[in-house]
Amino acid sequence: MSVAKIAVSLPREQVRAARRAVAGGAAPSFSAFVSEAIARRIREDTLADLVRDLVAERAPAAKDYAWADRALGPSPKRG
Repeated sequence: MSVAKIAVSLPREQVRAARRAVAGGAAPSFSAFVSEAIARRIREDTLADLVRDLVAERAPAAKDYAWADRALGPSPKRG
């Protein structure tokens, strides 16, 4: 994997939290911690794009929500 060295500015509390995570063994280095956070964000954004595209392609109908309510129980937002 090719890497690029960059400089970024972060809020001090985020830096402290990342350093604590590294010290606690959550990541092997600060760079690895930041890289994992960026990768997670990319995955989440990609998933959100997929869901948006699927909904745009075929938005759930009222009967779909009724089926889901029967199968899973009512959504807190829908009551």
